[in-house]
Amino acid sequence: MKKLVFIGTNEGNGHIFSWSAIINGRYDREKMENCGYPVIPEYLAKQPPENLGIKGAQVSYVWTEDKNYAEYVAKTSYIETVLDRPEDAMGKVDGVVITTDIGKRHLKIAKPFIEKNIPVFIDKPLTDNENDLKEFIKYLRNNKPVLSSSSVRYSRDIENFSENNKDNIEFVRCTMNKLWETYGVHAMEGLYKILGPGIKSVFNLGDKKTNVVYLEYVDERKAVIENIYNMKITGYDIITADKTYTIQDKDTFHMFKKQMETFIKFIDTRKYPYPYQETVEISKVIIAGIKSREEKRRVELREI
Repeated sequence: MKKLVFIGTNEGNGHIFSWSAIINGRYDREKMENCGYPVIPEYLAKQPPENLGIKGAQVSYVWTEDKNYAEYVAKTSYIETVLDRPEDAMGKVDGVVITTDIGKRHLKIAKPFIEKNIPVFIDKPLTDNENDLKEFIKYLRNNKPVLSSSSVRYSRDIENFSENNKDNIEFVRCTMNKLWETYGVHAMEGLYKILGPGIKSVFNLGDKKTNVVYLEYVDERKAVIENIYNMKITGYDIITADKTYTIQDKDTFHMFKKQMETFIKFIDTRKYPYPYQETVEISKVIIAGIKSREEKRRVELREI
């Protein structure tokens, strides 16, 4: 049985609840109802019992800055031990899941485990700044076991479209909610599955809560991400010469479970399930989007 530790959380991010319930295969329904994220008990309740749980893995340890909060998480998803410090997990776990989506916090939390070659999964984004990205790139080039993604990478609807579409895509429009720093990665992971790599420049025309990000590719394809804080409808409009397709994948449970299954397999194989260069390019786009917004100009990706 692979033992995992979940580390960290922040306001607006309930992954520490949802992922632990999905992996451990059970949860206290009353406590989950009161976790502060109504969507989580809603989609968990729709699953038959046999869909919960990931064979051969268990979240055994948890740590958050607020120990009382960690204890509530533990009771909600039947996690055995609440730690006093993240480093107390050393020598006890097979993998680490960093369950905060504040990019500037990730390197500091992950570094001790990475340097001990303990596999680490980092909630999106990998990072939101250039200095930390440089360090992560060094680790990745040296085959350190670091994985990071958005759950949208595992969207069945996007995957089905990408496998079956034969038309040349001219333009993609994505709508996304929350902040660019945390949810821009959701938009980018789906866009990457649709258009692939090769982003040339990023121009963020918006502000902190209304990010309108114009992307140009080296082959002259274009995309726009409207990352609006209070957006209620998220998805992709994909324009080809003959048709316009709309994708709105709402199967959150499938995406989260596949995301965690991929990491658990990674613990065994130590083989990246997708090229790490994809994560690096997506991180550069997030950083470029912040830089563009602050400096009011187009940012070439090669600047990052």
